[in-house]
Amino acid sequence: MRQQIIHRRINPAALGPRRESGRQKGRTVAVNVAESPLSWLHARGHLNDRLYAAGEQLRADWERAQLSPSVTMRWDPVRIKGGPDAGLSPTERQMAAKERFDGALAAAGNGLSDILWRVVCAGEGLPDAERALEWPARSGKLVLRLALDRVADFYRVPG
Repeated sequence: MRQQIIHRRINPAALGPRRESGRQKGRTVAVNVAESPLSWLHARGHLNDRLYAAGEQLRADWERAQLSPSVTMRWDPVRIKGGPDAGLSPTERQMAAKERFDGALAAAGNGLSDILWRVVCAGEGLPDAERALEWPARSGKLVLRLALDRVADFYRVPG
């Protein structure tokens, strides 16, 4: 697969506090937009920021809930202070993420959750997901946008 690298300017506040003064106000990072189908669609203008954020939140909950199949030894996640799961044990955080993930898929609905899971969580490209679901070509993008809109409502992503 050919990698497409783009350079994006990022918000300095997203990087955390600065340790050195006198640096530039922003940084440019190289991003491989082919890393996930969701970021590929967002980089090309097929998904707006709200839908992209909803998809990233769903994928983050899927990863926190550790729903993907294990390939190697289990490594415990790094603890992060603050956030929606602050004060919970690792098991409770995992259970809370699973509840949010299940709620988001339920909010998307039966017919829409299939493409949502395949593209956002499993990382399948839209053409592959359409073939697997036996859908017409180029129909997945519209259905994925509908599903992400419902997930954005579930996660209360501002529009």
